[in-house]
Amino acid sequence: MPAYERDLERFAGYDTQVLGISVDSIPSHQAWTRSLGGITYPILSDFWPHGAVCKKYGVLLDLGYADRVIVIVDKTGIIRYVEHVGLQHSPDNEKALEFLESLT
Repeated sequence: MPAYERDLERFAGYDTQVLGISVDSIPSHQAWTRSLGGITYPILSDFWPHGAVCKKYGVLLDLGYADRVIVIVDKTGIIRYVEHVGLQHSPDNEKALEFLESLT
């Protein structure tokens, strides 16, 4: 089992839903996920109006694409955790999981 799938199981243990979002189109997402061998969590397209959701979360860069960020939103819609990791890095799921653990 790939590491990201093990992490998805761990996130599920905290009653969470993992989502990806970017300003790319749905066909771009499909091509990207195929190139990675498939991704089992939903990838959302913030294509039109371009970056509207990313802009509201403060992660839309001036260049027109979204920064790589982890955001944890609770069931009432309150943002509880934000970590900007930058485009050159992959998010550290351990930090997010540790934060979720601190909530229990």
